[in-house]
Amino acid sequence: MNPRVAVALVWGLLVTVALILIPPLLRDRLPDPMATHWGPGGADGSSPLTAALTAQVLVWVVPWLIALAMALRGRVLVRRLGRIYWCAAVAFWSVMALGMAGTMLLANLDVPDWTRAELPGSHVAALVLVAAAAGALAGFLGRGGPDQAPAAGEQPPSLRLRPGERTVWVSRIGNPWLVAVSVAGVATLSVVVVLGLVGAMPGAAAGTALPALAITLVVALATASLTARVSEDGLAIGFGPFGWPVRRIRLSQILSAYPEERFPSQVGGWGFRGMSGSATIMLRGGECLIIRYRSGGQLAISIDDAARGASLINALIAERVEQ
Repeated sequence: MNPRVAVALVWGLLVTVALILIPPLLRDRLPDPMATHWGPGGADGSSPLTAALTAQVLVWVVPWLIALAMALRGRVLVRRLGRIYWCAAVAFWSVMALGMAGTMLLANLDVPDWTRAELPGSHVAALVLVAAAAGALAGFLGRGGPDQAPAAGEQPPSLRLRPGERTVWVSRIGNPWLVAVSVAGVATLSVVVVLGLVGAMPGAAAGTALPALAITLVVALATASLTARVSEDGLAIGFGPFGWPVRRIRLSQILSAYPEERFPSQVGGWGFRGMSGSATIMLRGGECLIIRYRSGGQLAISIDDAARGASLINALIAERVEQ
């Protein structure tokens, strides 16, 4: 078993045991029902004690089991970025689950009635910061070694261009699921705005939703599809249905290119993943075009016919060197 999975399994069992065993020890000091939700004015929601404690356990156990299944049966731990995201997610959510359960118990402890339970906002903020720090530390410790580099002497794919021949490669890809999810989000925000305009929702809430609607729409259009074009000028990546905005990578910046299969579970999900020097534009799992920069970093783009695009890039680089 992968040591990361073993650690996550043991740690997850400890978290589960704590969530199950500690609340019953405090049962006599907790109100029933107990406060489970707080608003600006204090506690404004409650649940029976057993239901609240069961929900706390499920909130942790379900994501934990999904994470274990992904690691055992998927490709999530194959690449370094995937290991970072996976370890960080498990650590972050485990600390959040323990923290949410602990703060709720402390807020309800020894109060005569659930309406008297108090949960300061500073406690919630501190919990999020601690969980984020735990996630960052786990991601760093669990990152493992760098991804395996191509074997020494391995030649990337390359086309043979006739003297004077000019060739252009263009490929386009879209993800209908990302489009559907984005449209659903935009539709929901649109309803909120309409409700605000007709007076069914406070104007402040509608005013907040309007910029969120615009941002969601822009992000949805930019991340649901892309077009890649290789020519003598280098690689141009156009985002969205209109191919704009465009990111251009000059041929002089590229060391080599090659095709490789990568999947969302290996890079932390769909969309833009990673950071400068080790980024991935992931719209769907499978064939990707990998660009290695002369500066040492790389960029991965999920795109169809990646092998042909990589071959043309390498041929153009070789042609420039010969000149």
